[in-house]
Order: sequence, then C-alpha cells, then structure tokens
Amino acid sequence: MSAELRYPAKATSRGRPRNQVAHGPRSRHDGTLVRNPPCAVAPARAPGEAVFQLYARIAWYGFRRYSAYRAAALAGAFTNTVFGILRAYVLIALWQARPGLAGYDVADAVTFCFLTQAFIGPMQLFGGGLGMAERIRSGDAAIDLLRPASLQGWLLADDLGRALYLFLLRSIPPTIVGALLFGLVFPSSAATWAAFAVSMLLGIVVSFGLRYLVDLSACWILDDRGTAQVSLVLSLFFSGMVVPLNIMPGWLGTATNALPWAAMVQVPADVFLGKITVTDALTFQAGWAAVTLALGAVITRAARRKVVIQGG
Repeated sequence: MSAELRYPAKATSRGRPRNQVAHGPRSRHDGTLVRNPPCAVAPARAPGEAVFQLYARIAWYGFRRYSAYRAAALAGAFTNTVFGILRAYVLIALWQARPGLAGYDVADAVTFCFLTQAFIGPMQLFGGGLGMAERIRSGDAAIDLLRPASLQGWLLADDLGRALYLFLLRSIPPTIVGALLFGLVFPSSAATWAAFAVSMLLGIVVSFGLRYLVDLSACWILDDRGTAQVSLVLSLFFSGMVVPLNIMPGWLGTATNALPWAAMVQVPADVFLGKITVTDALTFQAGWAAVTLALGAVITRAARRKVVIQGG
C-alpha cells in the first residue's frame, strides 16, 4: 500500500476523524490524504501604525472635502490680498512716523501684515470651521461619539486637512502679491523655514483647541452665537491680527503675549521674521496646545455624560 494511503479514520462525536487535526491534512472517504495548501496570513500591524493611518486618512478626507469649494477659497484669497494691501499702506504710514516701533522696521511691518492675512484661512481666525455646535443642537453628535476614534482627534485630523488646503489656496497668493508689490522679508536659512512650519502647525492646533471649546459650549448653552462672537473678538485682538502685540505698552503687552491667542499669529510671524528665539516660541506654543487639547478632552467627557443622562 502506498505511503499516501491510510484506512478511513473513525469519526468522533464532533464529526472530525480522530487522526485529523483542525489545520492538518484532510482525508477523503477513500482514505487518501489531501494536503491543504498553506494559508497566507496578513502581517499584523502595530496599534500605533493603525491609528496613524486612520487619522492620516481623515486628514486627507478633510483636504478633499474643502477642495470642493475651490471658488470660495480663491475668492477668499482675493479678499485677503486686497485687505492686505490696504493694511500695508496704513502700517507704512505708522512706521514712517514711528521708526523702529515694536522692534520692526517698515519692511518687517509690511511682512507682518501679509503674514497675518495669510494666517486667516489656516488658523480660522474668524472662528468656526468645525460644525460641532450645529451637530450638538441637531443631535447628530450622538453618532460622532460612536465613531471608532476619539471625537477630538477625529475633528483635529479633519481640521488639519482643511488648514493645509486653505494654506495652499488662501495663504500663498496674498504672500506672492505682497512680495511683488512691497518686497517682503523672507527667512534666509532652511532652519528658519523649518521652524516656521512647525510653529504654524502648532498655531493651527491651538486655534483648533480654542474653537473646539467654543463649539462644545453648545452642550450647555442652547444658542452659542454669543460665545462665538466673544471668541471672535478675543481672537482678532489678542492674536496680533489687528496690530502686532509688541506695540502694546507695559502690563498689557506682557499679558497679551502670554495668552493662547498669541500662539496663533504673533509667535509664528515673529519666528518668520527672526524676532524670537525658536526654542522659546515652540515651547510656548506646544504648552498652550497641550493645555487646550487636555481641557477639550475633559469637557468632551463631561459632554458625553450629559448626552447619556439626557438619553441621547
């Protein structure tokens, strides 16, 4: 008898022959062994890698979603450019009357002006951009809480995708026009450019953290428009969007430069112009980013409990 033939095995109570294992060779009714081909096993991915891929995909979807509004983004770029030119002439007159004000010369002041215009889109300086308050009022936020990811992390990744798209379409055009018309000051080293990129990223995270807190207030305030308007005023005034914070005197200047809104405009602009130590700037921004995100996580848990208690 061939070595490949065996007598039929007796079946057990579970229906599998005694001499056959679950993943071993299987025998036909005539007793001939049939070798199963090896099964391909997908390589296991590390949990960190899976999480990174999830949030990267969410950011890409955010980028794609905002790319559907190309005409609106280009209209915003045109508006930012026009207002940048008008503001530039005002600042030129001011710095010609007060040379060296806040440690800037005329070229620095004009560059600061167009940088702030470029920050409007990515930093979402006029508020909004998350849509969480509307979802809380409609009850759709209950679905968001069931997603296989942190609600805060999900929205942050989506917001980073939005910021990248608006940076490309709303930030670069005004800067190019300002450079052609006024001759802006640009960093001379790759290290400064890299530091500016990191500083801008941290500024976007701080902006998200503050806007996220404003949207979460809709869990306790039926109409969050008042909170949004207060946030808008604070963002424009204390970020350096209107005027550089360095021109504010005494304790007011010290206080405004220590607030989280300064991490959104003033600090990235000073990094670009080389007016601040990179280590101090990034430490300041990273600290406020951690504080706002941690506070958002705490309030998210409180909002989740409120939704559960109300039966949502």
